[in-house]
Amino acid sequence: MMTIYRWENGGLRETSDLEGSCWINLADPTTAELEKVLSFSEVPRDFLTDPLDREERPRFDYEDDISLVIVHVPYPVRGEEDDDSVLPYATVPLGIVLFGSSVITICSSATPVTSAFLDQMRRVCPPGERNRFAFRLLWHAAVLFLRYLRDMHAKIEDLEDSLHESISNEVLLKLLTFQKALVYFSTSLKADNILINRLDHARQLNMTEDDHDVLDDAAVEYQQALETATIHSNILNGTLDTFASLINNNLSNVMKYMTAAAILLAVPTVITSAYGMNVELPMQGFKHAFAVISAISGCFAVGLIGFLFYLYKKRVF
Repeated sequence: MMTIYRWENGGLRETSDLEGSCWINLADPTTAELEKVLSFSEVPRDFLTDPLDREERPRFDYEDDISLVIVHVPYPVRGEEDDDSVLPYATVPLGIVLFGSSVITICSSATPVTSAFLDQMRRVCPPGERNRFAFRLLWHAAVLFLRYLRDMHAKIEDLEDSLHESISNEVLLKLLTFQKALVYFSTSLKADNILINRLDHARQLNMTEDDHDVLDDAAVEYQQALETATIHSNILNGTLDTFASLINNNLSNVMKYMTAAAILLAVPTVITSAYGMNVELPMQGFKHAFAVISAISGCFAVGLIGFLFYLYKKRVF
């Protein structure tokens, strides 16, 4: 899908014509749309095709006064709410191409970054100020990272409260998906921070002091997002490790009690098994032999219970 915006009367207005200073937003574009933009902008083809690769790393490229900035941005994954295998959030490469007095943004899927930018920046920055336009877009991506991190943190706390009441596989699987999302966020934010540091020292961009100020604002937000993602990820890792230890401890307790029950049942079993042999045994002609043997087995069992209780009090068993 291709959407074109032109700066008119102090704001961005959607148009259908590719001419003059404009912002071209491409989301999962078709081949025909790519060819149309290539004909208008005359940018290198790989500047438009590289950001469509979901494995593309954040980087900065420059060729013949045309700049390419590829940054990872967040987006919510649309899936069934009860599907524990679907990540709540992920990241995707967003390409920002700066040429002449126009800007091209291109991504393999629709992201809320461009829509949030459009909603809040209608009357602030024209595409002709292409550096500041791109840096404002980066700032919005960082703010979106922080918003999604706050949302994930709130949901993780709710899941942890559920685990305190009862440990269930369903809740643990949901926490695992959040852990994966935090790993993706942390990895992408580390690469984005390196990219922004390189942009701050890129002589090819010919940045003004205002451009540097906007880029510094974006850098602060990205650094904050990285630290927040790292903290949440470490806390979640510790939480999952703790619950894994609790599960192992509970399993050990269950096995301990089952072992004690097996020992108690073994005492009368051994004694009565001896009297099941087809040989001459003591008291075999005594009419109260069963009661005596049962009493002896009971005494042994009670004694064993007392011994196990003593070990339990001494924290040995």
